[in-house]
Amino acid sequence: YAAPRRRRPNHGLEMLALFGVAAAGFAPGARVPAAFHAGAAVTQQPQMPVAAHATARLSSGLAPLFEEQRRAVRAGFPSMVATGPAGLFTQSNPEDRRVLPDDPGDRQVFRVVYVVLESQYQSSLTTACKRINAGQEKVAVECSGYILEELRDPKNYEQFKKDVAEANIFIGSLIFVQELADKVVAAVEPHRDRMDALCIFPSMPQVMRLNKIGSFTMASMGQSKNVMTDFMKKNKPSGTSFQDGMLKLVRTLPKVLKFLPGDKAKDARAFMMSLQYWLGGSPENIEALLLNLAGQYVLEPGALSGEIVSPPEVIPDQGIWHPMAPRVFEDSVEYMRWLRNDYAPSIGINPATAPVVGLVLAKSHINTKDDAHYVAMIMEIEAQGGLVLPTYTGALDFSKCIDEYFFLMGTPQVDVTINLTGFALVGGPATQDHPKAIATLKRLNRPYLCAIPATFQTFEEWKDSELGLHPVQVALQVALPEIDGAIEPLIFSGRDGVTGRSIPQADRVVTLTKRALKWARLRKKTNVEKKVAITVFSFPPDKGNVGTAAYLNVFGSIFECLKSMKKAGYNVGEVPATVEDLVDRILHDKEASLASPTLNVAYAMSVAEYKELTPYAEDLEENWGPPPGNLNTDGQNLLIFGMTFGNVFIGVQPSFGYEGDPMRLLYAKSASPHHGFAAYYTYVEKVFGADAVLHFGTHGSLEFMPGKQVGMAGTCYPDRLIQSIPNLYYYAANNPSEATIAKRRSYANTISYLTPPAENAGLYKGLKELGELVGSYQGLRDTGRGSTIVNSIVATARTCNLDKDIVLPSEDEDSASLDLEGRDAIVGKVYSKIMEIESRLLPCGLHTVGVPPTAEEAIATLVNIASIDRAEDEIVGLPRIISESIGRDIEDIYRSSDSGNLEDGVLRQKIVQAVRASVRASVERSTDASGRVSTVNPMFAGLANMFGGSPMLQALHKQGFKNLVDADIEKTFGYLEFCLKQIVADNEMGALLEGLNAEFITPGPGGDPIRNPLVLPTGKNMHALDPQSIPTSAACVCAKVVVDRLLERQVQDNDGAYPESIAFVLWGTDNIKTYGESLAQVLWMVGVRPMPDSLGRVNQIEAIPLEELGRPRIDVVVTCSGVFRDLFINQMNLLDRAVKLVAELDEPLEMNFVRKHAIEEAEEFGCSIRDAATRVFSNAAGSYSANVGLAIENGGWEGEQQLQDQFTSRKGFAFNADKPGILDDQADKFKSALRKVDVTFQNLDSSEISLTDVSHYFDSDPTKVVSSLRADGKKPTAFVADTTTANAQVRTLSETVRLDARTKLLNPKVRAGGKATRARRPLVPASSA
Repeated sequence: YAAPRRRRPNHGLEMLALFGVAAAGFAPGARVPAAFHAGAAVTQQPQMPVAAHATARLSSGLAPLFEEQRRAVRAGFPSMVATGPAGLFTQSNPEDRRVLPDDPGDRQVFRVVYVVLESQYQSSLTTACKRINAGQEKVAVECSGYILEELRDPKNYEQFKKDVAEANIFIGSLIFVQELADKVVAAVEPHRDRMDALCIFPSMPQVMRLNKIGSFTMASMGQSKNVMTDFMKKNKPSGTSFQDGMLKLVRTLPKVLKFLPGDKAKDARAFMMSLQYWLGGSPENIEALLLNLAGQYVLEPGALSGEIVSPPEVIPDQGIWHPMAPRVFEDSVEYMRWLRNDYAPSIGINPATAPVVGLVLAKSHINTKDDAHYVAMIMEIEAQGGLVLPTYTGALDFSKCIDEYFFLMGTPQVDVTINLTGFALVGGPATQDHPKAIATLKRLNRPYLCAIPATFQTFEEWKDSELGLHPVQVALQVALPEIDGAIEPLIFSGRDGVTGRSIPQADRVVTLTKRALKWARLRKKTNVEKKVAITVFSFPPDKGNVGTAAYLNVFGSIFECLKSMKKAGYNVGEVPATVEDLVDRILHDKEASLASPTLNVAYAMSVAEYKELTPYAEDLEENWGPPPGNLNTDGQNLLIFGMTFGNVFIGVQPSFGYEGDPMRLLYAKSASPHHGFAAYYTYVEKVFGADAVLHFGTHGSLEFMPGKQVGMAGTCYPDRLIQSIPNLYYYAANNPSEATIAKRRSYANTISYLTPPAENAGLYKGLKELGELVGSYQGLRDTGRGSTIVNSIVATARTCNLDKDIVLPSEDEDSASLDLEGRDAIVGKVYSKIMEIESRLLPCGLHTVGVPPTAEEAIATLVNIASIDRAEDEIVGLPRIISESIGRDIEDIYRSSDSGNLEDGVLRQKIVQAVRASVRASVERSTDASGRVSTVNPMFAGLANMFGGSPMLQALHKQGFKNLVDADIEKTFGYLEFCLKQIVADNEMGALLEGLNAEFITPGPGGDPIRNPLVLPTGKNMHALDPQSIPTSAACVCAKVVVDRLLERQVQDNDGAYPESIAFVLWGTDNIKTYGESLAQVLWMVGVRPMPDSLGRVNQIEAIPLEELGRPRIDVVVTCSGVFRDLFINQMNLLDRAVKLVAELDEPLEMNFVRKHAIEEAEEFGCSIRDAATRVFSNAAGSYSANVGLAIENGGWEGEQQLQDQFTSRKGFAFNADKPGILDDQADKFKSALRKVDVTFQNLDSSEISLTDVSHYFDSDPTKVVSSLRADGKKPTAFVADTTTANAQVRTLSETVRLDARTKLLNPKVRAGGKATRARRPLVPASSA
């Protein structure tokens, strides 16, 4: 690691040297043995006390360390190279940490086996065992150690079982990965009774039950009556407080031990002492732990020599730890006095002006002296001019550090916070308490970064991985902290494959520090000084697309932002008088494209300047040639488009570059950004000097540039491009999946914005005439005019092309020949179809940031919210309440009206009108004179039972539903009152100003506001969800309905035959919005049930018996979007395990099509059935989309075969649960599976986006590919599920396209909504979804 760039007294350099040798496991000042340079495993010696760091002197033998500028201490040594079977996330070798006595002689040998989640205990355990072997005359120890993740390797697991079978003592800690916890239990439980002692520290419940020390066991807790049992039952550790509870037991145990029989007291005391030693963590403590257990439960009396059990040596449970401090501080006032008065002046930092960074550390790393990564971080912050407040706790509730130390007299004394544990703030890897974490962070109100130590992989494995972070680590250390409000998941350290010690990653530490200090200095600057770069997008690069975003009035929103920023004291120069003037100043042409000569050039960057300021410019030449290239250039300079208003630059992000060379789309992996793209971000940071960048709307290209999926390296292009600039990003609230990609790959602090409210499509022209004719028929159906009206209805329906969707009488057939029931059947079918069209939800217009919805828009949203049952909240939808009041079930009404029953069709529409009327009555109570809702009045206050009941009840009675009383609807409207408050509580502009002030932006879920009103109010730092929480039970219920309807239709259309294989497309956004419905559909199709583990995480499966399933298991081919791959790789694991599970079941082939096809493919490829059952595919890591749509748009294709080859080459990367570390190019198996597909299937989950809105659905649809691959050339039937309403529908692709055309493309209501906003249509790039 390099010496700090700032000049300072020599003891800073000495500290650096100490850090270097500590990272390798040597005592400070010791000579580094030659074995170290050869990469051999070396025993760690005790690290010097904290106070001794201040007086240490630099050893001349360590001088070469300073010549290696910013290198990890052991990067590149042979021991760091991964070994073992390909495809696993870690190939570190447990044999490297096996300890055997050199010459046991006649000494009594006891055997120890341990399994830990993280590796920081590895070195202490190794050293402790070597100390025992060197210091005990009559006793020796053999020790076998495993990092939990290593148990995925079958070879390692077999050796683990052998070691356990011979072990005397077993130790486990933080075993929180379900499938690996199951492996541990399966290996250990058969030997539990034979073993002398088992100590399991905080882990999953089934692992904790393995605990056994003499008569002490957690398996019997609560099963017998005695003082100890009662005590532990009352103080039983659970959830986020587990470790706190364990510590409480340690402190209070002496109070109850005196009431226990001697042996029970001894055994309980032995467990609690073991816990204390374990928490102490040092080699001395671990040595005492092992000797204590061995002396009491394994060895013969008198076998141990010397001081048998020394008391635990521990630092305080929590405190402030600085490697240069004389001691651990337990009071922040004392620490800050030392920091400001003594330490800061000694290293040349002015404490009055320096930003203060609060760090949250894990005590276990300090205890075990595996703290090199912490020391590196602290030193780099100080090298860049900041001060550090480094706190730790031994509990899993890290919010205690913030509450206890980050405030002084109620005022925050830090400018930015970095959590270096990598875990959620409250609960760590166990169960989390996100509301408590959010409350703590809101009170602190500072940017909250959660950096990641790569504990599941070695440094080399992370560096070489295209995926980046291990999926389990993504779930535990990225997704869960995001729910707390964490941003910027940068890796800052990696694990040494041999010693297990943490290796700081030099360039990542520097980048993390730069970004944290940029946030801190943003807070310290006055608003008038701050420079902000607003970035707008142009995608696709065609006429009139500059300044577009999904459902957002971009320039209208920027105009509002400039006005708000001016009020807040920002220098925005002369703000244009109108939005049109703003557009004209930047584009000079409202229909401008990137190729337009009218775009304003803000800056012309010479090639020389570009090369000087862009260190990676040379790397781009492989794909784009030498600069300036052909994009964003005048032939000599690189052009930056945009305009500056005071300290605000409004710039146009360059295109992705596809249009420059369409043949690039054929590559399986994406290329690099072009020179113009790189020059834009170089300009923003290094020429304009932005303090923050604001990306405006969904979405640009930065976050989709090539690189690792999660856990960026310094060579990943999103990391290179964004550099150190704080990144605020307005993102559509309904698109949490791509927002999450922006958070993880471009370090965005997202701010959600509202999409336009969904309204009913309504009827127009011939469809409206049809509706009027049906109304006339209802009143005259029994008269002689009835048949004449039916003839008119049939003729008009044919004119509207409804004969493509429903069966109509022939043109020469007269309905007078039909009886009343026959005429009703015809009219009922037509009415059902036009009501389907009329009730289709669609967004109208564009949203403007900072402008809350009108009362009418609020009513439209509330009607849709009110129509859905919410079993999890015990809220019954209004349609069900209304139907039950007349003795009907709403599902029966839906089914009957869908089948063409005229009477039920009319009743269904009457219920819809009643819902609208009652919701309107509820909102009108709070509507002001301007037509907006400024204050929400209680919907039932003082009105119930007065003048006929509440306004809502009166509205329902007026619609004819007079059996209802207020008590029937009170709970539902109470929920709607809460939802109305959320709808009108806009904070989009407020969140922007908070972000620019470097404050904490409140986190919240993204998704469909109708399905999940907690998405509202907008203006939140949007996150996805815990990837291990889906599919939910509610999603499984909905999925079964859709799958059953799909299969029923296929059986009906194919003479009773089931389809043998169905191709699914899984989208990230859809699964977030629906909590995993399409994921559950795949599982139900193959006949597998998802199961939660003991912590509620969905990561287990079981095959549903064929008798219960009642049909064959349908084979599947699953194509996952790039975003689904990034967010839900754990669920890809679940799917692959499910397919492999059923492929290996011994069942009749006619009832198990998965097995049938797997056997065929095993013969075709010469592999096992398990390997042949490869069905889960996606893009290569870092690559998104099939890009078929882009190829067509840009003309980069010559025939359909070329497009099909592009589809299979880009989407043919397979996930294998047996080798989860890689996405392997398996295009041949992909094609083989697709050859057998009978049906293709996709989902529409929300009203905003459908088939005709974006190219995603076309781009990823395999229908044409399947047709070309099948031996019979048969085109598979393409189906689309529509779950946008409570009445889920399954339609063919052609039916869905016709519905889209009628409700959107041809609907004058949509065009009118677009014109009202004075903005161009919304566009969503075909990237990944």
